Amino acid sequence: MSDAQVQGVPIAANPAPSARPRASLGRVLDDLGSMLLELVHGDPERAEPVGSVVIHDPEDSPVLPPHALVLGVGVSDPATIAALITEIGAQDAVALVLRSSVPTPPAVRSAADEAGVVLLGLRRGAPWAHLAAMLRSLLAEDEVGVAEPESLLGLPSGDLFAVANAIAALIDAPITIEDLSSRVLAFSGRQEEADPPRVETILGRHVPERYEQVLAERGVFRELLRTDQPVRIDPIGDGRHGFSLPRLAISVRAGDEVLGSIWAVTPQGLTDERAEAFRDAAKLVALHLLRLRAGTDVQRRLRIDLLSSALEGGAGARAALERLGLAGQPVLLLGATLSQSGEHRPDDPAFIQERQRLGDAFAVYLHAVQPRSTTALVGGIAYGLLPTVAGAEEARARGQRLATDFLDRVGDRHRPVVGIGPVARDISELVHARAGVDRTLRVLAQARGDRRAAGIDDVYVESLLLELRDLAAMRGDRPAGGIRRLIEYDRKHGSHLVATLTAWLDHYGDVVAAAQSSFVHPNTFRYRLRRLADVGGIDLGDPDERFAAMLQLRLMPGADEW
Repeated sequence: MSDAQVQGVPIAANPAPSARPRASLGRVLDDLGSMLLELVHGDPERAEPVGSVVIHDPEDSPVLPPHALVLGVGVSDPATIAALITEIGAQDAVALVLRSSVPTPPAVRSAADEAGVVLLGLRRGAPWAHLAAMLRSLLAEDEVGVAEPESLLGLPSGDLFAVANAIAALIDAPITIEDLSSRVLAFSGRQEEADPPRVETILGRHVPERYEQVLAERGVFRELLRTDQPVRIDPIGDGRHGFSLPRLAISVRAGDEVLGSIWAVTPQGLTDERAEAFRDAAKLVALHLLRLRAGTDVQRRLRIDLLSSALEGGAGARAALERLGLAGQPVLLLGATLSQSGEHRPDDPAFIQERQRLGDAFAVYLHAVQPRSTTALVGGIAYGLLPTVAGAEEARARGQRLATDFLDRVGDRHRPVVGIGPVARDISELVHARAGVDRTLRVLAQARGDRRAAGIDDVYVESLLLELRDLAAMRGDRPAGGIRRLIEYDRKHGSHLVATLTAWLDHYGDVVAAAQSSFVHPNTFRYRLRRLADVGGIDLGDPDERFAAMLQLRLMPGADEW
């Protein structure tokens, strides 16, 4: 079958759900309904197109974007459900997804009718995270700007679910499209005709490990990488479900690069004509995967440019915020980056890659809690802008919760830190918020404690000290007076007078505590104090001299550097 045939009659004649708007609620049910979702109450055909997917947080409900599809994770009480329906209906939400096992009594259904919200049920065994990922893939929403949808060979560009349905119609078999890690990117309808392992694969969004192992042992993956022809997979024994049905798989290629694979459940095999269509379908999927990759790269660069313009202020800042959909409303700025450890330089490729991964994780996290947020990695810092309607204190508290939760999720690899800016109501305040976030991140990245999230108010003094250190370094200043004399004495005699003074000041003059931190006897510590007072000519009883000594020690990275 030629490319022209793929582009022409067979796909165009397919009355697949892709003929409807890509983001319609009916389309969502058609593509995901047989495996993940079921209609509980309401008319999906009368609902507005789905604008975005939002995970409901009972502790901190975000401002919903228009026509949101809300995932009611953990919501089960009928009274709570009815109140939630009323709340999201007032914000023009399209639908609410609950667990299928959650009861929906007449009061709940009446609230749904009054609010115009469709109720959907998530089937047993399907994880919420996988539903959210599938919905996002299905909707394929553009986050920046507004553009007319493109098409590739008669199908919406990048819409893998539409492609999967078209291929299923061409070869008369339910299919999945998977990446190189056996993760399901999209699947067609008619999966009820397949076997339990296929159902398990779709519910888990990944081929089960026990099947992956058998496929690897049989050399299936190796064969897919070696050839561009369909590969036959015989049934696999499984003590729980008996034997799976035979499969036919083909690699998806762009030149010599393998992008993924297509898997069809084919108990009777394929005719020569359908096998040819299967091979041509792999070329079609390759085009869409490449378009998705290119679109992601372009979108990322566009977000970086727009967010940079907004944060820098100037003439283009307002236009940038308008294109990001955040103009004319208060926003909360967060910034995340990695602390530089001694084993990683800022220009180390591995460190740069880790920073990019942190930025991607930050973008996914913020979009999950606030779909209207925008995130970009600018100058090594992942900035996130979130619209807010809360007051300054409430918004800052929310920022602290988000930062703490994000850091708990990503772990402590390379010690990530998050700076929390104040609420910005105009361009000048946004520029000021960015400066505060940058200063905060610098303090957190160099902090010795375990604090990893803060606002500029929390680290204001530390930030000033860092700026004074920069000024001293720029001017070539060196320690003066008593501190200089102590440094010279320590170098000449191998003593520890500077360390003794530092410990005493750090412990507010508590000799016992300072001696313990220095691992010496208190009497030895007292002797050193008297000695440093004589050598340095420092009056430890004078508050001004104590402050001057403390300030110089704070600005001094280490005696051996002066």
